[in-house]
Amino acid sequence: MSKRVVNGVCGMAAVIVFALAAYVTTINLIEAYGSGPPYYGMTTNMDKWERPVGFLVGLNVVALILIVVLGRVARKNWQ
Repeated sequence: MSKRVVNGVCGMAAVIVFALAAYVTTINLIEAYGSGPPYYGMTTNMDKWERPVGFLVGLNVVALILIVVLGRVARKNWQ
């Protein structure tokens, strides 16, 4: 595989990881703290509700690590 193909694949993979992490974070925050009465998602089933922040922080940390690794691979092969 040429270096140009590796750059393209790593760059596109980094963009896809970023977009997927942003989408999941946005959807989860909207669902948890969505429109309606204050924290509508909390008031309907208060005994089953959990804050999504812990999961989202973990997801975003993993996504950031993947983006950095893919960026370094792409930059290393850049010429």
